[in-house]
Amino acid sequence: MIFCGVLPTAWLLVGTVALSAEPATLPGLTYPPAIPGARVETYKKVGDLPLHVYLYFPEHHAPSDRRAAIVFFFGGGWRAGSPQQFVPQCEYLAARGMVAMVADYRVHSRHQTQAVACVADGKSAIRWVRSNADRLGIDLERIVAAGGSAGGHVAACTGLIDGFEEPGETTTVRSRPNAMVLLNPVLQLAAVDGIDPWPAERMERLADRLGTTPRNLSPHHHIAPGAPPTLILHGTDDAAVPYRTAEQFTQAMRHAGNRCELRGFAGQGHGFFNRRRDDDRGYRETIKAIDEFLVSLDYLHEPP
Repeated sequence: MIFCGVLPTAWLLVGTVALSAEPATLPGLTYPPAIPGARVETYKKVGDLPLHVYLYFPEHHAPSDRRAAIVFFFGGGWRAGSPQQFVPQCEYLAARGMVAMVADYRVHSRHQTQAVACVADGKSAIRWVRSNADRLGIDLERIVAAGGSAGGHVAACTGLIDGFEEPGETTTVRSRPNAMVLLNPVLQLAAVDGIDPWPAERMERLADRLGTTPRNLSPHHHIAPGAPPTLILHGTDDAAVPYRTAEQFTQAMRHAGNRCELRGFAGQGHGFFNRRRDDDRGYRETIKAIDEFLVSLDYLHEPP
């Protein structure tokens, strides 16, 4: 589906955050992130390094509640980025009744890591949510992994790829989400139907950037029946992550019997969903699509 509609007034949200496209850390974002209003908890320690999750709760939320939860992973090519990127989405979804959070994770520019560490951190974050669901008032059967670009890849890996867990971390608690929301995600890291997702010069450097054989960390190549229901939001003019990769992924998911919805946004490029000072249209259209998808799963109630 190619989306090019106009939003009704009820979906127009106020406030501004200066954001633009990846792969570098987005303008207006800082690290360590300054996220006023969020509750900060440590979901993992790697040596002396604490990794934090920034949580937003619905009004009057109580631990006895059993609400759906969503965990966002920021973009930045596994090299950079900030949890601040998804604060607007978290604020919106918490106001709608979810426990919404964005997780920090290791990236190359700060921690000299490869993508395998990003995925391990993503799995640790989902496992932490499950382990703390009673304390946080979260329904174990309604946990969503979400993210943009490389963060979308991290989210997709938590839902589709076995292994790549943090060494020494208990796996008795699942690291798999119940649903996925992916915004211009990296879904192919190896050839599909004999065609590589990127030009040869990019593919040649990929294994070093990932820390493993690309196919091992390619969500498309791990699709199987029983995958979490998935929503993909992707600009048709994305020059960083080709739109056709989302189309092929969607077809493969459906062929395996999984629910996968692709909403293409005509003429939009990479990172179009980010909240911007000059034009919030991409943000407003994508948050509406996310809301509708979550309502369809009974993770949110219909808006008033």
